[in-house]
Amino acid sequence: MRRRTRYSLIVALALFGALIVAAVLRKTAPPETARLLPESDAIVYADLKPLRAASHFDREWDRNPLPRSPDYQHFIDATGILPERDLDAAAFALHRMDDPNGPNGPVAYSEVFEGRFDARRLTQYLGSIASARESYAGHNIYVIQTSPATKASPATQTSPATKATPARLLRVVQLGYDTIAASNMPTTEQIHLILDRYSASASPFSGSSLLNARYRDVPLLSSAWAIGHIGLPFSESGHISVFGLQLPLPEDTTFVASLRYVGALHLRIEEIAATEADAQHSAETLSAILSLFKSLLVTHPATAPSAEDAAMQKFVESLNVEQRKDRVLLTGSLPLEMLRKAGEPEAAPTH
Repeated sequence: MRRRTRYSLIVALALFGALIVAAVLRKTAPPETARLLPESDAIVYADLKPLRAASHFDREWDRNPLPRSPDYQHFIDATGILPERDLDAAAFALHRMDDPNGPNGPVAYSEVFEGRFDARRLTQYLGSIASARESYAGHNIYVIQTSPATKASPATQTSPATKATPARLLRVVQLGYDTIAASNMPTTEQIHLILDRYSASASPFSGSSLLNARYRDVPLLSSAWAIGHIGLPFSESGHISVFGLQLPLPEDTTFVASLRYVGALHLRIEEIAATEADAQHSAETLSAILSLFKSLLVTHPATAPSAEDAAMQKFVESLNVEQRKDRVLLTGSLPLEMLRKAGEPEAAPTH
């Protein structure tokens, strides 16, 4: 009798331990929306709930809505979805395109959105604008033609042999009652892989090779993060350009960037260099650019600084560059005023 009780206790403890391990794995695993993404050159993720709570940008949009384009307003009226209010999480996969002059431009995207959606109204809307439908894994995929991301140059436009740039295709599928996926890649491989991963999404180990390799570098409690070659959307002539300033970094530099809200919003951007010498060069160059930028703010202050100017100056002053072996860290504190301002709609033009 004692032996039976002992075995029962051991089995119960083993099951309890297995449940704890499973809970820890689920807690430390990447978010499900990111795990659904296909293979890519970079991943960007945002949990909008804490950012919305910190900035209250959804309330600002309710008070002062931004004038919307007719197509966007039609989407809101038809689906009832207001992204700034109903979207809870978003994950994007960035795909480098072999032909930067093609319909997708230099970068294509695959996306997964999680939030509150009216499935019936969304299905009706997608059916009304889709040019075709595809079926895969028991789901309807809506194929929508959109405008090309690039235009032909004047030289190619005058050539009689030049063909018109093909339309860009966007494939959209509703995975579940609260999840939507889309991809504008030319082939169906990416949207099919998202559907395959959705079927196996219970596993905390699923996800792309990039996610498995780099998510461990994302700091805990990060509300938004990005990993991989996240300079791709800002690439120009093989380098990264931000606000017209070309950074001393090639476009395929690997980064791990994150935003954490712990009383304040902490920004952390980590460059992973090939060697310590490369990291030292990047750190020295970025430090020089940052010092120059800070000195310009001091020597040329705004005559009547607004709250936005003061927040920007506070942010720049908090920035710091540090080298750790083959990595370069850029850290700073992002004032909530800047986040709220980014979420505020602009005033409608008056006539």
